[in-house]
Amino acid sequence: MQTNDNIEYIVGNPRKAINRLAFPTIFSMLLMFLNNLIDGFWVSGLNAEALAASGFILPLYLVIIGIGNGIGAGTNSLISRYVGARKFDGANNAVIHSFILMIAVSVIIFIVGFFFLGDIVDLLGASSVRSYCLSYGQIIFLLNIAFLAPNVTASVFRAEGDVGRATNPLVLSAVLNMIIDPIMIYTLDLGIFGAGLATVIASFIGYALMLYWIFVKRDTFFKFKMKYYNRNLEIYEEILIVSLPASLEEVIFALVAIILNFLIITTAGVGEVASFTIAWRFISIAFLPCMAIGIATITVSGVAYGARNWRNFNETIVYSTLLSLAITVGICAIFFIFAYPICELFNFQAGDLALVDRSAEILQILVFYNVLIPLGATAAYTYQGVGSGFKSLALTVLRELILSMAFAYLMGITFNMGVFGVYLGAIIGMNIGSIIGFEAIWRFNMKFRKRCE
Repeated sequence: MQTNDNIEYIVGNPRKAINRLAFPTIFSMLLMFLNNLIDGFWVSGLNAEALAASGFILPLYLVIIGIGNGIGAGTNSLISRYVGARKFDGANNAVIHSFILMIAVSVIIFIVGFFFLGDIVDLLGASSVRSYCLSYGQIIFLLNIAFLAPNVTASVFRAEGDVGRATNPLVLSAVLNMIIDPIMIYTLDLGIFGAGLATVIASFIGYALMLYWIFVKRDTFFKFKMKYYNRNLEIYEEILIVSLPASLEEVIFALVAIILNFLIITTAGVGEVASFTIAWRFISIAFLPCMAIGIATITVSGVAYGARNWRNFNETIVYSTLLSLAITVGICAIFFIFAYPICELFNFQAGDLALVDRSAEILQILVFYNVLIPLGATAAYTYQGVGSGFKSLALTVLRELILSMAFAYLMGITFNMGVFGVYLGAIIGMNIGSIIGFEAIWRFNMKFRKRCE
């Protein structure tokens, strides 16, 4: 099987490959997360309870997205290592394995949403807005394939270096959601259910473009055909070794938001959750460059690792870290300076100035939560690229769940510093964990150098 220009590009210069893969991905992911902001903007026009409900469902929605990203990460990592080793038949086989795995996972999520979503909402402490949560969340769970399939397919396109096809359908979905949202919520009078429905419809339409390239135009490098499928349990294992920890990492991100919601309710009451939800959406946006560059890092580091090319591997780590650090700091600075006008976007309800003021205050605090995340993110995504998914998971658990949440509880509850202590503790724990993560991947980098000499 002959290569194409995209394949040769990612095998060559790591910096150019990361730039080519990352920057379009940053743009598409910004638009995707803008969906959440747009949902919050329009939902806020219903009432504060609906906005709070969207905040409770958001972590669950991100879990589904994270599972799709996780399967995509496992697929991307394995295919990239096959590409580095020039084993293209194995790469085609891995594509089909990943889709079979995705369908099985989608069925499981459907069952959970159908039978247990109400119980999950109650466990989150959202019983007071339970009806809103179910209206918004049920369609997202039941039609979760709309979010899994585009992410897994995009990972295949990224592995072959075709960043345009990986990102353009996601951009289309984001733009469509912005248009459909107010129509569903207000014109058709579907309320918060309309917000969830709009997100699902937009995602399906975007994925139709991917299906056109695969089955109508049929000009993708890797082929999505069953004739290339040769059942191999080791391939499922290889994908799961990365995808399971990567998915769990996204679950951890959502769990962090859930724990923070609980600590905020404990120290400041339910009213603080609405303001925190607005600020947290922007904090999530500030993390997107790390995520996009990290996704590119999976591909480029995986190719270098498969080819046993230490120079490219080392350059991938250094460049991706510095690039994501520079962009993240810049975004955080903008959010800190313009926190009030940014949060004023959510003043959809006339006269709700208290919501704007408090959200801006929280945003100015939480921007420091993201400052050193690029160090930890580089470590996590590089470990995924080389197929060491559980090392990535271990670092994420340490950074996000153990250190960040432990410090948040310690300072907010134990030291009785209230909700400010919750925010400050989360920031301190996150930054310490990020430094530890980078130290770990740098040691791995030096060991790989010795193996290649």
